[in-house]
Amino acid sequence: MRAAVTERLEAIPALAGRVHGAAKLADLTERGSAAQVAPAAFVLPLGLRAGTPDAVTGLFRQSLDRLVGVVLLVRNLGDATGEKALVDLDLLIEAVIQALAGWGPDDAFGVFALARGELFSIAAGTITYQLDFSIEDQLRIVRP
Repeated sequence: MRAAVTERLEAIPALAGRVHGAAKLADLTERGSAAQVAPAAFVLPLGLRAGTPDAVTGLFRQSLDRLVGVVLLVRNLGDATGEKALVDLDLLIEAVIQALAGWGPDDAFGVFALARGELFSIAAGTITYQLDFSIEDQLRIVRP
């Protein structure tokens, strides 16, 4: 699922070649060098949200939502008011929403829906914003 999301985000011109996973974000944050790679996006597995299970003879079924986060980094160096960075950030937010909302990988049960978005931080020359998406899936286990 993350690979499909990454591929979809790579099609956004400002993010081409700049979409990474959680390990890269952790490394950049630890080293304090996030501003050097901005603009960039990081695709994070946020977990699962389970629905009510349904069991019938030989079949266990449960709806679930798979949660995926997209962390956006925009450079804020030399921009005293932050206006240019905020314009760039707004454009990226809209591009990511347009790319993912209502779309799902071919092998997915449902499509992505925007769950929330929020400013994460403004520090070390970068503005960090996180968008969370959910996609409906279904757990099916056949029992003999």
